[in-house]
Amino acid sequence: MKKHGYVEGSGNVYADLGVVNPQEARAKADLAHRIIDIIEARKLTQVEAGKVLGVDQPKVSALKRGRLTDFSIERLVGFLLLLGNDVRITVTPMPHSSRRPPALEVSAAEAARR
Repeated sequence: MKKHGYVEGSGNVYADLGVVNPQEARAKADLAHRIIDIIEARKLTQVEAGKVLGVDQPKVSALKRGRLTDFSIERLVGFLLLLGNDVRITVTPMPHSSRRPPALEVSAAEAARR
């Protein structure tokens, strides 16, 4: 059998990099991505976005650069609400027979990117 020159990822880059809470890190990154998409679609400057979100321009800059340690999931969800989006959180039981770890996922409908 031929060896490949790469290792196949798990689907979560944060888990592959050994981040402590990879599912939370990915969820925060996905939420931040949605927020930035909305800010850019509205052509808001960082100062204008900060006024909408109730933060200063450096916080918006940190958000755009993916520096998310100062942002909780709750705070990012709040930003989406301030930007006029509905946010739905769905909790589903995991099958008892499942061997996978519990999942934390963020998904967005196209309408959320307005």
